Amino acid sequence: MTKVLSVGGSIVVPDKPDTTFLSEFISMVKKWLAEDESRKLILVVGGGAPARVYQNAYSEISQKIGGGAASDAADWIGIMATRLNAQLVKASFGELCQNDVVYDPTAPIEFKGRVLLAAGWHPGFSTDNDAVLLAEKHGAKTVVNLSNIEKVYTDDPRKNPDAKPIDKISWKDFRKMVGDDWTPGKNCPFDPIASKKADECGMTVICAGGKNIPNIQAILNDEDFIGTQIG
Repeated sequence: MTKVLSVGGSIVVPDKPDTTFLSEFISMVKKWLAEDESRKLILVVGGGAPARVYQNAYSEISQKIGGGAASDAADWIGIMATRLNAQLVKASFGELCQNDVVYDPTAPIEFKGRVLLAAGWHPGFSTDNDAVLLAEKHGAKTVVNLSNIEKVYTDDPRKNPDAKPIDKISWKDFRKMVGDDWTPGKNCPFDPIASKKADECGMTVICAGGKNIPNIQAILNDEDFIGTQIG
């Protein structure tokens, strides 16, 4: 039984690596894996603060020298941040994670250990899409998307006080909210390119708060949870 978690970089590295969260999260995962030898976990890690800092620096440099920032170049900078973050998490799992960090989710993979770490692949989408592709490859019908929001809202609650949290939403309605286009650093509950792919695969996505360790454990155990189910 393989579960797939897309872990937002803002959870792993909000400004610097959150060692308290990572220690608690990894301890919970180790306990969950130990309860059943058939359990495996795929973790896809986002770029977080390093991606934003370096993408912003690239944008500033481009403006100062009179050129426009290229979308692909900004994406590659973000991708490199995801790879650094994923390497940190892989190292922290020790012998449980025997494979190298996966960069290409479509390449043949022999899942050797109990935990598989993946990072950004190439420009055009976020690590959410990599998570969907890995879930499809390994027969997982659900992707759990962990970020700094507990639920998807009808609108941005920071800008609209009337925005309401959503417990369950169809892909059709969700994709109307997020659109179909990706731009580097786009801030939305789940990448629109990944959403299209997950919809086509008949996959379910659960969006939940990444810092709530007991809630993540409940999701892994197929128990009641706080979050939004898409699909």
